[in-house]
Amino acid sequence: MSLNFTEIEAKWQKKWAEQKAFQAETKSSKPKYYALDMFPYPSGSGLHIGHMASYTPGDIVSRYKRVNGFNVLHPMGYDAFGLPAEQFAIQTGIHPAITTQKAIESFRKTLQSFGFSFDWSREISTCEPNYYKWTQFIFLKLYERGLAYQKEVPVNWCPALKTVLANDEVIDGKSERGGHPVIRVPMKQWMLKITDYAERLLNDLDKVDWPERTKEAQRNWIGKSEGARVTFKVAGNSDSFEVFTTRPDTLFGVTFMVMAPEHPLVKKITSQPQHSAVEEYIFETSKKSEVDRKATTEKTGVFTGAHALHPITGDKIEIWIADYVLMDYGTGAIMAVPGHDSRDFEFATKFNIPIKRVLEGGEALPFEGDGTLINSDFLNGLSKADAIKKMLAHLEAQKLGVREVQYKLRDWLFSRQRYWGEPFPIVHFADGSRGVPVNELPVVLPEVADYEPADTGEAPLARNAEWVHYKSQEGKEGRRETDTMPGAAGSSWYFLRYIDPHNDQAPFSPEAEKYWMPVDLYVGGPEHTVGHLLYSRFWMKVLFDCGLVTHDEPFKKLAHQGMILGPDGEKMSKSRGNVISPEDIAKSHGADALRTFISFMGPVDKDKPWAPTGIDGVKRFLDRISRLIVTDEGQYVATQAAAPEDIKKLVHKTIKKVTEDIESMSFNTAISAMMILVNELYRAECRSEEALKPLVQILAPFAPHLAEELWEKMGGEGLCSLAPWPKYDSTLVADDTVTIGVQVNGKMRGTIEIGANASEEEALAAAKAVSTVSSVLDGKNPDKVIYKAGRILNLIVK
Repeated sequence: MSLNFTEIEAKWQKKWAEQKAFQAETKSSKPKYYALDMFPYPSGSGLHIGHMASYTPGDIVSRYKRVNGFNVLHPMGYDAFGLPAEQFAIQTGIHPAITTQKAIESFRKTLQSFGFSFDWSREISTCEPNYYKWTQFIFLKLYERGLAYQKEVPVNWCPALKTVLANDEVIDGKSERGGHPVIRVPMKQWMLKITDYAERLLNDLDKVDWPERTKEAQRNWIGKSEGARVTFKVAGNSDSFEVFTTRPDTLFGVTFMVMAPEHPLVKKITSQPQHSAVEEYIFETSKKSEVDRKATTEKTGVFTGAHALHPITGDKIEIWIADYVLMDYGTGAIMAVPGHDSRDFEFATKFNIPIKRVLEGGEALPFEGDGTLINSDFLNGLSKADAIKKMLAHLEAQKLGVREVQYKLRDWLFSRQRYWGEPFPIVHFADGSRGVPVNELPVVLPEVADYEPADTGEAPLARNAEWVHYKSQEGKEGRRETDTMPGAAGSSWYFLRYIDPHNDQAPFSPEAEKYWMPVDLYVGGPEHTVGHLLYSRFWMKVLFDCGLVTHDEPFKKLAHQGMILGPDGEKMSKSRGNVISPEDIAKSHGADALRTFISFMGPVDKDKPWAPTGIDGVKRFLDRISRLIVTDEGQYVATQAAAPEDIKKLVHKTIKKVTEDIESMSFNTAISAMMILVNELYRAECRSEEALKPLVQILAPFAPHLAEELWEKMGGEGLCSLAPWPKYDSTLVADDTVTIGVQVNGKMRGTIEIGANASEEEALAAAKAVSTVSSVLDGKNPDKVIYKAGRILNLIVK
């Protein structure tokens, strides 16, 4: 019987808490290391195995950095405002604060039971007034700088949930939660002008150590493009509209125009015969989310009956509407060049619209390369670059268009018609709106009779008349804003609150920000690439411009953890019946076994299927380490004897390997190296403390409870979790011999095994002893020898 992991885990968790082992020092001469995990949304369903996969990497690195002399900040908190708690409140009448707090207590208990070395003295929750006071404070900074404004925009409205939904909350035209129909309707919403920061958000990606695919996804989302804004007149009246194109050189190839169904000109220019078809199409489009419209491959559309005039030729061009054109992208209208754009080609083919070639190249259309211009009047014979240059000059000279840089990025829709969110610190007066004075923060979320929005979309806060009515310090009366902020508000700056969480005079002190920021390692899922990760960068840059922070990027290094799949290789879900409960594994195998197995399953960023036999193997590995030090009966069997020379060398090689692997977050190979060492210790029947003490220390970041217990049994000083990391001896990790290739005149002729630092004379002598080398040399001495110790030997013979 192995050591009782249940007792050991409880024992050491208690000691860590009593000794405040993992509290970051407020003031320290040590170098700092800030390791952060994306904080969870506290739900009644509790933590799942995916959370364990997310929090284990950061904890390993935190524990490693702590024993390497760093002042480590490794905090935890809760992203506590959100729709699920509110929906539960609507169904049950239980206040969201009650269910949220209950979920938080459950999460905290689970996290502590797995030995994560969080600094619990810095725990935060975004729904607490002493936290969202500062979220409101930052919003006021945005508002003061003109970066927060109200505008009527098309939104995803869910009549059943009676709320606006973000694009990622809508799937196939239905709400992600509940599967209710969602329609697009215009509503007045708060917006944040993230577009003002598009260029900086793009350029500053070069400053950070992030996965390249994540940076590329943000670049694509920001979507910078350079081109021309071209004006098209509507035939038969004085109206005109603009399009943005990155290929003004293909202007002579335009054969039709497409407007977004929501374009303000559509209803005005639609002919009477087309009126009903256009109205029906607009209605059907309103049922689709923006995500669905972007994703659809089937081209649909309706002719408006109106025509545009080509700005150069004056030719009449049909104006269509289609849902693949979005009002919020560009100008809400496009010029279609079906000969050289596959999307336009599909549309033109389906609706029998003319297709014109204006670029040479490729036998079949559409040709999307960079051919020479043809059928293009004054552009004929020019290359793409020269044609763009000449067309831009012509458009500007004739006042038909202007050069322009555009971004796909749009302003951030920042309001929700919900109860469970941060109230806006804004009051609407007869003569305009203004932010409340800072000394009135926080604007506390009031009680309401019920949590359901009105059928009109008016938020629940509107029904608390006493709260809504506002009287300023000067006696001026106004009406409070009744929308609430989205869940992403609190998570866009929470990493800054951790550095000074109990400050009631400011969101954080300048000294704390200067010392702790930026975050050195941020671990979380790739699903937040163009949401949270982009929004956080935006808020950080605004705070930098306000002079409140000294860094304009929040996260220095980013690591994504892969998903843990079910044993069937599919994503875990209750409906598939393949969910693995971390609590069940902790009961059967122990927290250390789960932590170590998660680390051993494969590279951090790759998805990994759960293997029941795998965790059994990891548990046996941990038990084998225990038995090298103490028997199942509790007898101490480690010895004071010196370790054999070959074991001593392997120990130091293992220390070096595990050190390098933790630095590179290659945890699976670190554990493999420790497994090799354990096998050799058993083979050599070695139980020397000289070998076992460093083994226990390098195991500690992965299996901290077991390491503490074994460290104590070996008489280790203090906590293993705080004992200095073992150093390896460079003379012991160097291989005694190496195998290198021998080339003659650049052609491989054999290999030799020699000392890693052998001299040229020794290498040459060894090479001559190889028959395949000596036969080529044929008794001659080489004219030249190219030798790099431990790497290559090349003999040149003329």
